[in-house]
Amino acid sequence: MSHQVSFAGQITPEQVKEVAAQGFKTIINNRPDGEAPDQPTSAEIEAAAKEAGLAYKEISFAGNELNMQHVEDFADYFNQAEQPILMFCRTGNRSNGLYEAAKQRDMLDD
Repeated sequence: MSHQVSFAGQITPEQVKEVAAQGFKTIINNRPDGEAPDQPTSAEIEAAAKEAGLAYKEISFAGNELNMQHVEDFADYFNQAEQPILMFCRTGNRSNGLYEAAKQRDMLDD
């Protein structure tokens, strides 16, 4: 596999500098705001990503609401995003599922 992508559970704005230090260039958030009361907002993580020099994209959906529009939006962004990419949601499973859905449909460039 030529893609440089990793999956993680929820990250915080404070962790974004470490994400950058690990060499990631792009963060993709697949978790909608408000799933948990202590969850940081997408805007907070986006601001931290910008400050750390990372690209940021939110393609969020509830765990059981993945649809073709999400897959297409993700593939369009993923194919032009700078790698390595960190995708996150609550546990990492949703992000992995989105990636696999696009990969199985041959929507991701090599």
